[in-house]
Amino acid sequence: MADHRSGALPGLQRLSTSALSDALDRAGQAGQLLGLHPLRPGQRMAGRAYTVRYQPTGSVPGSVGDFIDDVPPGSVVVIDNGARTDATVWGDLMTSVASRRGLAGTVIDGVCRDVDRAAELAYPVYSRGAYMRTGKDRVRLAALGEPVGVAGCRVSPGDLVVGDSDGAVVVPAGAEDEVLGYARLIEETEQRIRDAVASGSPLRQARLDFGYHTLQRRQDTGTR
Repeated sequence: MADHRSGALPGLQRLSTSALSDALDRAGQAGQLLGLHPLRPGQRMAGRAYTVRYQPTGSVPGSVGDFIDDVPPGSVVVIDNGARTDATVWGDLMTSVASRRGLAGTVIDGVCRDVDRAAELAYPVYSRGAYMRTGKDRVRLAALGEPVGVAGCRVSPGDLVVGDSDGAVVVPAGAEDEVLGYARLIEETEQRIRDAVASGSPLRQARLDFGYHTLQRRQDTGTR
């Protein structure tokens, strides 16, 4: 993972979202953010969730984005906009400030705009797509620093958020050690399989030898 965006979490530099997804399955945790895509191939991020929730405005006009000055460096801004795709809650100014402040990236259950700025600054954004229509006077800030629902998953402040070219995952803070341990085991096992295949083993046999088909399977803890 790149530069300051993962500096506080160096142990995640080589863990893919694929390995983390399998590890979440093995730990019996939900955290794969369905339908949220990277703005560009090759982007990566890792950080602690800074949670934001918007809701539609009523009779009083709303505003977006003023919280950005208070987000701690290294955080991932996680925005619950109710999967809304007709009004954006993230754009040029937000991206510019977030990049300057050393934020790790942004996850939006909704859409963003000004994607060229994010690409120019190599700032990672994961969303349901891009749309230029402003959220000003259409949404208002409802909560900061509270649990939110994003792409069918609960995200709490401080949860670990990791993204790469395949998408983004959330690892609940209470299951972090277990999930990261499984993810490292999965990546190490898959490397052994690659090495065996490179040495001439058929893939079928290498998978069998290293237990590939059970890597993501929920483990029986003996408590059920």
